[in-house]
Amino acid sequence: MVNIGPSFKAIEAILQDAIQRDLTTARRMTLLAILWNECYLTRDQLVARVELKLGKDCFGGSSWEDNFYRDLRIVKRALRAAGRQLRYSRSKSQPGYYLQSQPALSPGLRQILISSAAEVDGRQIDIYRRLSPAGRFRQGCSISDTARKVTAYRIRQENPDLTPAEANHLALERAYQP
Repeated sequence: MVNIGPSFKAIEAILQDAIQRDLTTARRMTLLAILWNECYLTRDQLVARVELKLGKDCFGGSSWEDNFYRDLRIVKRALRAAGRQLRYSRSKSQPGYYLQSQPALSPGLRQILISSAAEVDGRQIDIYRRLSPAGRFRQGCSISDTARKVTAYRIRQENPDLTPAEANHLALERAYQP
Protein backbone atom coordinates (compact mmCIF):
# COMPACT_ATOMS: atom_id res chain seq x y z
CA MET A 1 0.00 0.00 0.00
CA VAL A 2 1.35 3.43 -0.97
CA ASN A 3 1.11 6.30 1.52
CA ILE A 4 0.02 9.32 -0.54
CA GLY A 5 -0.02 11.94 2.21
CA PRO A 6 -0.64 12.78 5.83
CA SER A 7 -3.62 11.33 7.64
CA PHE A 8 -6.84 13.25 8.09
CA LYS A 9 -6.10 13.57 11.83
CA ALA A 10 -2.76 15.24 11.10
CA ILE A 11 -4.36 17.69 8.67
CA GLU A 12 -7.16 18.37 11.14
CA ALA A 13 -4.64 19.16 13.92
CA ILE A 14 -2.92 21.77 11.72
CA LEU A 15 -6.26 23.19 10.63
CA GLN A 16 -7.38 23.55 14.26
CA ASP A 17 -4.18 25.46 14.99
CA ALA A 18 -4.86 27.75 12.01
CA ILE A 19 -8.43 28.35 13.21
CA GLN A 20 -7.17 29.44 16.62
CA ARG A 21 -4.56 31.77 15.15
CA ASP A 22 -6.40 33.23 12.18
CA LEU A 23 -9.84 34.84 12.35
CA THR A 24 -10.40 34.52 8.59
CA THR A 25 -9.83 30.75 8.71
CA ALA A 26 -12.08 30.51 11.77
CA ARG A 27 -14.87 32.41 9.98
CA ARG A 28 -14.61 30.20 6.92
CA MET A 29 -14.60 26.96 8.91
CA THR A 30 -17.56 28.17 10.97
CA LEU A 31 -19.49 29.08 7.81
CA LEU A 32 -18.69 25.68 6.32
CA ALA A 33 -19.88 23.85 9.44
CA ILE A 34 -23.11 25.84 9.62
CA LEU A 35 -23.92 25.37 5.93
CA TRP A 36 -23.08 21.66 6.12
CA ASN A 37 -25.63 21.13 8.90
CA GLU A 38 -28.41 23.58 8.08
CA CYS A 39 -30.12 24.90 4.99
CA TYR A 40 -32.07 28.01 4.07
CA LEU A 41 -30.12 30.53 6.09
CA THR A 42 -29.92 34.08 4.80
CA ARG A 43 -26.78 36.20 4.83
CA ASP A 44 -27.90 37.97 8.01
CA GLN A 45 -28.65 34.66 9.73
CA LEU A 46 -25.26 33.27 8.74
CA VAL A 47 -23.45 36.40 9.94
CA ALA A 48 -25.34 36.30 13.26
CA ARG A 49 -24.45 32.64 13.82
CA VAL A 50 -20.79 33.15 12.99
CA GLU A 51 -20.65 36.22 15.25
CA LEU A 52 -22.28 34.24 18.05
CA LYS A 53 -19.47 31.71 17.82
CA LEU A 54 -16.51 34.00 17.07
CA GLY A 55 -17.57 37.34 18.52
CA LYS A 56 -19.27 40.49 17.33
CA ASP A 57 -17.64 42.19 14.36
CA CYS A 58 -15.57 39.11 13.48
CA PHE A 59 -16.23 40.02 9.83
CA GLY A 60 -14.67 43.43 10.41
CA GLY A 61 -16.06 46.92 10.52
CA SER A 62 -16.87 48.84 7.36
CA SER A 63 -15.93 46.08 4.92
CA TRP A 64 -17.82 43.24 6.64
CA GLU A 65 -19.94 42.52 3.54
CA ASP A 66 -16.85 42.16 1.34
CA ASN A 67 -15.31 39.80 3.92
CA PHE A 68 -18.51 37.75 4.14
CA TYR A 69 -18.76 37.27 0.37
CA ARG A 70 -15.03 36.56 0.04
CA ASP A 71 -15.34 33.91 2.77
CA LEU A 72 -18.43 32.49 1.08
CA ARG A 73 -16.56 32.13 -2.24
CA ILE A 74 -13.88 30.05 -0.48
CA VAL A 75 -16.52 27.96 1.29
CA LYS A 76 -18.27 27.34 -2.05
CA ARG A 77 -14.96 26.19 -3.52
CA ALA A 78 -14.42 23.82 -0.58
CA LEU A 79 -17.94 22.44 -0.96
CA ARG A 80 -17.41 21.88 -4.69
CA ALA A 81 -14.22 19.97 -3.84
CA ALA A 82 -16.38 17.74 -1.61
CA GLY A 83 -18.87 17.19 -4.44
CA ARG A 84 -21.52 19.57 -3.08
CA GLN A 85 -23.06 22.71 -4.55
CA LEU A 86 -24.14 25.72 -2.51
CA ARG A 87 -27.23 27.41 -3.90
CA TYR A 88 -29.40 30.34 -2.82
CA SER A 89 -33.17 30.11 -2.71
CA ARG A 90 -35.18 33.28 -3.26
CA SER A 91 -38.44 31.51 -2.37
CA LYS A 92 -40.52 33.44 0.15
CA SER A 93 -41.27 30.24 2.06
CA GLN A 94 -37.63 29.10 2.26
CA PRO A 95 -35.13 31.84 1.46
CA GLY A 96 -31.42 31.43 1.97
CA TYR A 97 -28.36 29.33 1.24
CA TYR A 98 -28.68 25.56 0.96
CA LEU A 99 -26.70 22.58 -0.24
CA GLN A 100 -28.25 21.04 -3.34
CA SER A 101 -29.71 17.56 -2.75
CA GLN A 102 -29.43 17.83 1.03
CA PRO A 103 -32.29 17.95 3.55
CA ALA A 104 -32.90 21.17 5.50
CA LEU A 105 -31.15 19.65 8.55
CA SER A 106 -28.24 17.25 8.52
CA PRO A 107 -29.03 13.73 9.81
CA GLY A 108 -26.82 14.34 12.88
CA LEU A 109 -28.53 17.61 13.80
CA ARG A 110 -31.95 16.10 13.13
CA GLN A 111 -31.16 13.22 15.52
CA ILE A 112 -30.08 15.67 18.23
CA LEU A 113 -33.36 17.57 17.90
CA ILE A 114 -35.42 14.36 17.94
CA SER A 115 -33.59 13.17 21.08
CA SER A 116 -34.08 16.54 22.76
CA ALA A 117 -37.78 16.60 21.90
CA ALA A 118 -38.21 13.08 23.30
CA GLU A 119 -36.98 14.32 26.68
CA VAL A 120 -39.69 16.98 26.94
CA ASP A 121 -42.51 16.24 29.36
CA GLY A 122 -45.94 17.04 27.88
CA ARG A 123 -47.13 18.32 31.26
CA GLN A 124 -44.35 20.90 31.28
CA ILE A 125 -45.40 22.09 27.84
CA ASP A 126 -49.03 22.43 28.99
CA ILE A 127 -47.92 24.51 31.99
CA TYR A 128 -45.71 26.66 29.78
CA ARG A 129 -48.58 27.29 27.32
CA ARG A 130 -50.76 28.62 30.16
CA LEU A 131 -48.16 31.19 31.18
CA SER A 132 -48.62 34.77 30.04
CA PRO A 133 -45.91 36.23 27.79
CA ALA A 134 -44.57 38.09 30.83
CA GLY A 135 -44.50 34.84 32.80
CA ARG A 136 -42.59 33.10 30.01
CA PHE A 137 -40.12 35.97 29.91
CA ARG A 138 -39.60 35.81 33.69
CA GLN A 139 -39.09 32.05 33.49
CA GLY A 140 -36.53 32.43 30.70
CA CYS A 141 -34.66 35.11 32.68
CA SER A 142 -34.74 32.92 35.77
CA ILE A 143 -33.29 29.95 33.89
CA SER A 144 -30.56 32.14 32.39
CA ASP A 145 -29.76 33.69 35.77
CA THR A 146 -29.57 30.27 37.43
CA ALA A 147 -27.21 28.98 34.72
CA ARG A 148 -24.96 32.01 35.21
CA LYS A 149 -24.92 31.52 39.00
CA VAL A 150 -24.03 27.83 38.62
CA THR A 151 -21.23 28.71 36.23
CA ALA A 152 -19.91 31.40 38.60
CA TYR A 153 -20.04 28.92 41.48
CA ARG A 154 -18.01 26.37 39.51
CA ILE A 155 -15.49 29.04 38.51
CA ARG A 156 -15.02 29.94 42.18
CA GLN A 157 -14.61 26.27 43.06
CA GLU A 158 -11.76 26.07 40.52
CA ASN A 159 -10.30 29.47 41.53
CA PRO A 160 -10.99 30.13 45.23
CA ASP A 161 -9.04 33.42 45.16
CA LEU A 162 -11.67 35.05 42.95
CA THR A 163 -14.33 37.27 44.45
CA PRO A 164 -17.99 36.48 43.70
CA ALA A 165 -18.11 39.53 41.40
CA GLU A 166 -15.04 38.36 39.46
CA ALA A 167 -16.47 34.86 39.09
CA ASN A 168 -19.78 36.34 37.90
CA HIS A 169 -17.91 38.48 35.35
CA LEU A 170 -16.06 35.40 34.03
CA ALA A 171 -19.34 33.47 33.84
CA LEU A 172 -20.87 36.23 31.72
CA GLU A 173 -17.81 36.27 29.46
CA ARG A 174 -18.06 32.51 28.95
CA ALA A 175 -21.75 32.82 28.09
CA TYR A 176 -21.51 35.69 25.64
CA GLN A 177 -17.99 35.60 24.23
CA PRO A 178 -16.48 32.58 22.52
